[in-house]
Amino acid sequence: MVLQGQHALVTGGGRGIGRAIAQALTGAGAQVAILGRDEAALREAVTAGAAADFAVCDVRDAASVAEAVAKLAGDKGFDIAVANAGAVETGPFLRSDAERFRRMLDINLIGTVNLFHAALPAMLERRRGRLVAIASTAGHRGYPYVSAYAAAKHAVLGLVKSLALETARSGVTVNAVCPGYADTDMVASGLDAIVAKTGKSREQAMAEMVRDNPQGRLIAPEEVAASVLYLCGPGSDAVTGQSLLINGGEF
Repeated sequence: MVLQGQHALVTGGGRGIGRAIAQALTGAGAQVAILGRDEAALREAVTAGAAADFAVCDVRDAASVAEAVAKLAGDKGFDIAVANAGAVETGPFLRSDAERFRRMLDINLIGTVNLFHAALPAMLERRRGRLVAIASTAGHRGYPYVSAYAAAKHAVLGLVKSLALETARSGVTVNAVCPGYADTDMVASGLDAIVAKTGKSREQAMAEMVRDNPQGRLIAPEEVAASVLYLCGPGSDAVTGQSLLINGGEF
């Protein structure tokens, strides 16, 4: 129970990686609240014990995030804030207009900015806190047909590195976790799209998706959650401004 007595918040916490993170933090003793747009998924996660409370919120809307954080934090503030909510759109660059880039930036970057803006002041006041962004291997390198998504995730890593320097002497750490393709609903939807567009079998599409991972598999959400737990736990005070790759040795 290394996080006993701490208060944590996870965006996109109703399913996939976000839910696994919420579950891991709860299991470590933290009181966890989750945010997201799907009330049914959030409610089910709380009922199942992955989190203690939830609020429906669109992370792209700064006022909505601030209101949800204030409601859930009460007078305690949050010790841990994990910006997990995100989305991906695929397509060749010449078919990816400025609006696609704005959508990817809004949810992946601005969603992270909004959470950090809302959670950081209380951390600075207490001189302790953990900010974690769930980015992607696409924040480190390019991939074809996801230029808008990769640009947004690169931006997330720039935010993490810069904010870590601003807060270096405050007791707050700022880090990112960067998984490769993970076993989530979002990846499953991507597989469906590949099958529909190319006529390949699901097995062929999966083989293509994991081709760059030397382990030849998808990353489990629980593996990402374990990395977040490390960054939030004791012994990680000197770890800030980092991006932890969970990619089976891809690079």
